[in-house]
Amino acid sequence: MYKNVLFPVDLAHESSWKYALPVTIEHVRAFRSNLHVMTVVPDSGMSIVSQYFSADAVKKVIEKTNENLHAFVKEHIPEDINTHKVVATGNVYESIIGASKKIGADLIVMSAHRPELKDYLLGPNAARVVRHSDCSVLVVRPFAA
Repeated sequence: MYKNVLFPVDLAHESSWKYALPVTIEHVRAFRSNLHVMTVVPDSGMSIVSQYFSADAVKKVIEKTNENLHAFVKEHIPEDINTHKVVATGNVYESIIGASKKIGADLIVMSAHRPELKDYLLGPNAARVVRHSDCSVLVVRPFAA
């Protein structure tokens, strides 16, 4: 049913994957899907801000993020799962939507929000992905252990 599953994570926030990762692994194994683990390096915003960063600095951030994503996959994704790593730059939800189209995702699995938001709110990125995605989106809410 699902050939390509996209799993966006924020490497700086465990809450972006802690509860959603086991659900993702379960779906990937059940359907023998390809797993695409993705993280997004936010753009520097307005050109007035970006002018203070050299092209080399941005390149280094992307390279370090790529290293961190590879380490994350090695530590948290079982070796028997066919896993691809994706590092994107730009707006988070637009990058997720773009990556899902590029890889032909059948399913996007993501967390509902970071813990600082109220319990019944859907985080702004998850809400936008749900509204604008061409494929199914499974939003995993945190639960009490």
